[in-house]
Amino acid sequence: MSLLGGAALAPLATLPLCAEPTDGCSVPGERDDGWSVAPVTEDKLVDRHALCSRADRIAVSSDGHIHSVLVVRGGRLAFERYFRGPDEVPGRFYGSRVEDVTFDADRLHNMKSVSKSVASLAVGIAIDRGLIRGINEPIFSFFPELSDLRSPEKDRIQLVHTLTMSMGLTWVEATPATGDDNDEARMYRAPDPCRYVLGLSATAAPGEAFFYNTGALALLSAIVRKATGHPLDEFARTALFEPLGITSFEWSRFKGDSDAGGGLRLRPRDMAKIGQLVLAGGRWNGRQIVSKAWIETSTEAKLKATDHQSYGYLWWLGRSQSNGRTVQWIGALGRGGQSIRIVPELDLVIAVTGGYYQDYSPEAFRAQYAVFKDVLGAISPPG
Repeated sequence: MSLLGGAALAPLATLPLCAEPTDGCSVPGERDDGWSVAPVTEDKLVDRHALCSRADRIAVSSDGHIHSVLVVRGGRLAFERYFRGPDEVPGRFYGSRVEDVTFDADRLHNMKSVSKSVASLAVGIAIDRGLIRGINEPIFSFFPELSDLRSPEKDRIQLVHTLTMSMGLTWVEATPATGDDNDEARMYRAPDPCRYVLGLSATAAPGEAFFYNTGALALLSAIVRKATGHPLDEFARTALFEPLGITSFEWSRFKGDSDAGGGLRLRPRDMAKIGQLVLAGGRWNGRQIVSKAWIETSTEAKLKATDHQSYGYLWWLGRSQSNGRTVQWIGALGRGGQSIRIVPELDLVIAVTGGYYQDYSPEAFRAQYAVFKDVLGAISPPG
């Protein structure tokens, strides 16, 4: 799972230094999008000079594969920088194509598996509203039409096990190495994706161990549709995005359901809103959008995922060094370098987009994680 976060890897220590940054290079522009912007004279939130220098290093050292870096501290947008590079964009008729892009605050970006953490928020809202009774509901209670797939082992699968990636079903995730020979690709080709997922054999007791499975999100997307009467993207639009002032997004569908595993496209500023919402216990600009209880329970460690990371309800949990101290972070992480990392003890949100979609090399992972580490280096401890 270091494929998603790379949190166990050291930052790139040998990136070349560049000329002094241009004054104001990192100053976010004032926009009518709900963000409070830190003034350029503010020197307590971030080391602006250090962040500009680091951004200049990214501009010449990432081969165009880091697309944006945004920093929020104390609830204010304190740093914002966009770059140019190759990106996967929706095809004119289907699929996607690679295109060289100059990124900016208005351009939607592929979130990949960051979509999963956003789906977790939507599930929390549905539970808050009583549309889903709770996380311990048996999975087949949502899929009576698939009762022919039931078995004593599968009857133990509950909604919570889709949220913690612990359903105990066999699964081969899609990677460049597996090509089309994986369960994720077969699920997308299946006439009924949910039948495909629940038809897989049980290999472990539900809840026993973490095993990354995008098929769980196909189930989750269908559950939200069944419970709310709207596809996940429509429910998220009215219940989550509109209250956050997110006015532009795309969430692709397959077989009639939203691709909760990786089909969301957001603007980077709106990614940062998702992070700030979690940091603030489900509140945005004075409005409670997701209950504090859901935020707290969904971002608590439920299972060990890797040697260095745990997993909550579709949120990663890790730790990193910051100026000689260890800090805990909450992360929404997606292939290619997409990440929202929340560091509560520093009152900090860092949003990054990137284009390392098919690069699974150690160098690509280090480059992605190095951005987060570089930003941490420019953040002073709380007063």
